[in-house]
Amino acid sequence: MNGPVRSVLVIDDDPSIRDTLVDHFGQSGYTAYGAASAEEALSGLARTRPAVIVTDIRMPGMDGLSLLETLRERRPETKVLVMTAHEDMNTAIAAMKGGAVDYLVKPLDLNELERAIARCFEESTRASDSGEPVDAPNELVGRDPRMIALYKQIGAVARARTPVLIRGETGTGKELVARTIHNHSSTAAEPFVAVNCAALPETLLESELFGHVRGAFTGATSDRRGRIEAAGRGTLFLDEIGDVSPALQAKLLRVLQEREFQPVGSDQARRAEARVIAATHRPLEQMVSNGTFREDLYFRLRVVELELPPLRERRGDIPALARTLLARAAGEMGRAGARFSDGALRMLQAHDWPGNVRELENSIVRALALAPGAIVTEQDLSFRSRTQSRDEGDDRSLNALEREHVEQVLRECDGNKRRAARILGISRPRLDRLIERHSIVVTRARTDW
Repeated sequence: MNGPVRSVLVIDDDPSIRDTLVDHFGQSGYTAYGAASAEEALSGLARTRPAVIVTDIRMPGMDGLSLLETLRERRPETKVLVMTAHEDMNTAIAAMKGGAVDYLVKPLDLNELERAIARCFEESTRASDSGEPVDAPNELVGRDPRMIALYKQIGAVARARTPVLIRGETGTGKELVARTIHNHSSTAAEPFVAVNCAALPETLLESELFGHVRGAFTGATSDRRGRIEAAGRGTLFLDEIGDVSPALQAKLLRVLQEREFQPVGSDQARRAEARVIAATHRPLEQMVSNGTFREDLYFRLRVVELELPPLRERRGDIPALARTLLARAAGEMGRAGARFSDGALRMLQAHDWPGNVRELENSIVRALALAPGAIVTEQDLSFRSRTQSRDEGDDRSLNALEREHVEQVLRECDGNKRRAARILGISRPRLDRLIERHSIVVTRARTDW
């Protein structure tokens, strides 16, 4: 027989879905079988010997992820597609890590399912022709197709320790993606160390990354371990990698290429064992062209590239994301039962969100802090449109806008710095620095600091 048998086993405890898919595959030229549970499917494997299994995740008895693990031991050559009506990031990642070739969300798009099945047989055919095996390919929220694709990619890259480059606009959640990759990796118990490369001047950033030895510079009274060493065998996350100077880029290249580094002031190389994940919103390709970003570092970083879509391009995710963020903020503020009015949700979904998820979260925290009751309404929400922000900012300095915004939030929080920092999306020490920089007078109305 040339190539694999075109047999498909459908596992779902819902008989209407199971029978519909079995009939569909049969009409499409496959030999199709159905099973009402994982246990029934496993007991009949020797008889049916399916080349592809399509299984639900949530079923009585053994669930789809446990079945996937069992199949990996008993029938590693079998391709498995998982489907679920209860999509979430962790399930998608677990399925892809477990060896599933795809993850489909109900209600199923039969054309998408057909393409996924066809790919399984094409890969099996290529594998049999070549004689080589073919491998299957805080929480992110969203069921937009681009987010589902991202979950699959995270599940796949979590299995390896290759460098990853995360692309996306400011505020889309690039660090959250990096943490998710780390948390689903085999070294999740090791440290996750994040460094914002845009937040520190070059000399300080170098010492922060590589550490220094005593006497390396004025004030270096003792040896200090850097972030690379602190990450151990875990993950080093370099946020805003596009802001790193060319001199420091050369040293980071050595970390990636030679897996070693030297603390500032030392002539002894040390071993770098952490996995490197970098992120940027900058156009690195353009920076490579104009000579401000090293081409060799660029290619070293983007062994795997993940793209985070801006929030305005996945508006359908905004209600679920907003409810998740509201529940989190309500828990922190002791405002149980908080919810949005229908008008507020429509207002959130209509906004462009130039600051993406970060802006959405800040707006929700601010609205909840100001809402007099448990329901957040349109009147509690306050944000500027892209046009308003651009027009009003034409004749005003960035410093003036920053000062005004910080002052306004502090006033609305009655001088409570902890709450103001949370609404602004920054740390308390950074808020203190902004207050000092802009000579802001903070009037405290309460003492819960």
